[in-house]
Amino acid sequence: MSTPTETIEFQAEARQLLQLMIHSIYSNKDIFLRELISNASDALDKVRLAGYQEKDLDVDTSDLHVELVPDAENRTLTVRDNGIGMSRDDVVDLIGTIAKSGTAELLAQLKESDSVESQALIGQFGVGFYSSFMVADRVELVTRKAGETEGVHWESTGEGSYTIEPVPDAPQGTSVTLHLKAEDAEDSLHDYANPATVRRIVKKYSDFITWPVRMAGEKKDGAEETDDAGPEVETLNSMKALWARPQKDVSDEEYAEFYRHVSHDWQEPLETIRLSAEGTFEYQALLFLPQHAPMDLYMRERRRGVQLYVRRVFIMDDCEALVPEYLRFVKGVVDAADLSLNVSREILQQDRQITAIRRRLVKKVLSTVKTMMTEDADKYATFWEQFGRAVKEGLLEDPDNRDGILEIASFASTHDTEKPTTLADYVSRMRDGQEHVYYMTGESRSSIEASPHMEALRDRGYEVLLLTDPIDEVWVDQVPEFDGKELRSIAKGQVDLETEEQKQEAQKRNEEFSGFLEWITGALSEQVKDVRLSSRLTTSAACLVNDEHDMSPALEKMYRAMGQEMPHVKRILELNPSHPLVTALQGRYADAADESAETAELLYGMALLAEGGDLDDPSRFVSLLAGRLERSL
Repeated sequence: MSTPTETIEFQAEARQLLQLMIHSIYSNKDIFLRELISNASDALDKVRLAGYQEKDLDVDTSDLHVELVPDAENRTLTVRDNGIGMSRDDVVDLIGTIAKSGTAELLAQLKESDSVESQALIGQFGVGFYSSFMVADRVELVTRKAGETEGVHWESTGEGSYTIEPVPDAPQGTSVTLHLKAEDAEDSLHDYANPATVRRIVKKYSDFITWPVRMAGEKKDGAEETDDAGPEVETLNSMKALWARPQKDVSDEEYAEFYRHVSHDWQEPLETIRLSAEGTFEYQALLFLPQHAPMDLYMRERRRGVQLYVRRVFIMDDCEALVPEYLRFVKGVVDAADLSLNVSREILQQDRQITAIRRRLVKKVLSTVKTMMTEDADKYATFWEQFGRAVKEGLLEDPDNRDGILEIASFASTHDTEKPTTLADYVSRMRDGQEHVYYMTGESRSSIEASPHMEALRDRGYEVLLLTDPIDEVWVDQVPEFDGKELRSIAKGQVDLETEEQKQEAQKRNEEFSGFLEWITGALSEQVKDVRLSSRLTTSAACLVNDEHDMSPALEKMYRAMGQEMPHVKRILELNPSHPLVTALQGRYADAADESAETAELLYGMALLAEGGDLDDPSRFVSLLAGRLERSL
């Protein structure tokens, strides 16, 4: 039984987004038509695929196309397709709500951004349909899903609600009619009921669409009023797949528009990548690196992957089997020659050809970024700033390409306060006799630079990589070296910076302090696994270090935050034998054991605080410190 007309409130977030649209956050209103044609093209792709895969589906795929009907007299523009169509539930889910995470963040950023940034944010969120309300006071949509008998009529002014009702005789596909705003009527550039304006926009933004975009023109010359010849039907686009055309025949603007089509980003791509293969596995690929990281790059519900075609037939969006997780920001198209049209996502994960294509795509993306490093430093800097954190995930996920990832990676360093360095550049600056690439992980550059672990390396002029991304805590334990040079944490194990003469002096000090070290190790046995003299401290009294293969406190904390219970790892307390506090304690620990034990606790707490750690018992630390200060007055 048919459902009567209903009036439904927009989801709150959708209502806010519509208001932003209506009040023109876009600087270029023409793009509404690009978005509607892009949606129609997707619907045509899907209905053709459904016709291949579901032989019993009652669907007409004999003349798939997009039709544009500008009507100057009634001030309307209709965009019609005979694609997959939508059911009533589809309409409510896709248009009445924004069923994605991150909505609140999107709206907050939109309100604070300028028009260019707003376009990028909207495009990333994939809500192009709403752009209709930039040019229309009212929008009507009539649609029928392929295989269903009843259609749906949807209508809204873009305010607080919309109406929806059944339509018994709707044709297959979707028709969107825009009742255009009156203020655009006198503007020849933005008169969207004018065929010349429509023709210009399609040629500029949608020429590459693989389906015919048609518009009915005037009656054919010489046709009588009673003639059935009807108006001339004009195909506005060339319908040439960009990835199949010779590279020299494709302009940068065409690439940019195609990128916007597949990515729903409003900006131009940072880099365009083309590749093809012939022989055993034939395919063509057209990939893009964006200029900005999408909002959902680190969201669990994110979509990733490129579009997959087989012999120009669209198979699926977001084909994850073609792109590894750490390159999830890559957009584009892969057109394979030999896959089945009925291939599923599960089959793709095991397909030998897909595996081979994926391997080649990854190497091409990495090599493109490497070329970017030498040929366009600014472009590379943009890429790494936006996507470096994601790319570093590949150091864990993709050991086969680990060397390639390390070659394109950049890190903050003590060598330069502004510009990051590559590992190759670090190695080229290594001092004579230096065997290790030194690094330290931490929450920020400032906290690492202030760390006691840096003192001896800074005094001796050694460069240190400053690793502040959370992923850095993980991959450094899995990557042993670069270019034959071991990566060494300055907060783990022993840091060997001493000359032979200094080592001999250190041996004497160890003998001199042996009894004291044994005592303080016992006094702090609940907190640390060992106490030893340090070669990395020059001004601080103490610091905490991990054994070579122990988990760092930050990584331990990360695992606990993810709900994984980890055993607490005791660390090593290193003391500066030249610091007055340490020498004074060493001189009196045997005569004032209780007070010395309190001083040992304070030393441990100071070392923990100096690296930004959390005290096990802050109130006890404060009490001990207050008592010591009181006795000193």
